[in-house]
Amino acid sequence: MPTHHQGNKQEQQALNAYISLLRCTETVTSATCRHLAAEKLSVGQFGTLEALYHLGPLCQRDIAKKLLKSGGNVTTVVDNLEKRALVERRRMPEDRRYYSVALTDVGQELITRIMPRHIDNIATRLAVLSPQEQDDLRRLCRKLGLTG
Repeated sequence: MPTHHQGNKQEQQALNAYISLLRCTETVTSATCRHLAAEKLSVGQFGTLEALYHLGPLCQRDIAKKLLKSGGNVTTVVDNLEKRALVERRRMPEDRRYYSVALTDVGQELITRIMPRHIDNIATRLAVLSPQEQDDLRRLCRKLGLTG
C-alpha cells in the first residue's frame, strides 16, 4: 500500500520505499521466527542466545550494541533468560562493576537444537531471491544502515 502523503515526488518515493522495507521486515521476521513461540522465546531472547552462541560470553552493553537494543531492554531480556536458567551473569574479574552474560548448558542445548531450523527458515524465505539478488539486498541494506 503506497503512502497517502501529499508531499513532493521525492518524499513520496522515500516513504513508499520505507513502507515496503518495514512491511517486508515484519513479514520475513514473523515467518522466520514463528517457531520461537513453541520454545517460549521472543525475537530479542533468541537474538541474545544466538549472539552468545556465536560470540561467547558478552557484557550486556555489547549484547545491546549487537542487537541494536537499549540497555534497559537487554537487561529485561537477560533477566528473563536467567529466570529460565538459559544464561547466567558472571562478574568480570578485570572490572567487578561489570557482568558478562554466558549460556548455561541448558541454554547451549536449546540454541543448538533450534538454530538449524531457524537457518532453514531464513534460507527458505530468501530462496525467492536469486543469489545475486540476495547479495544486492545485503549491499543495499548495509548502505542504508550505515548512513548517519
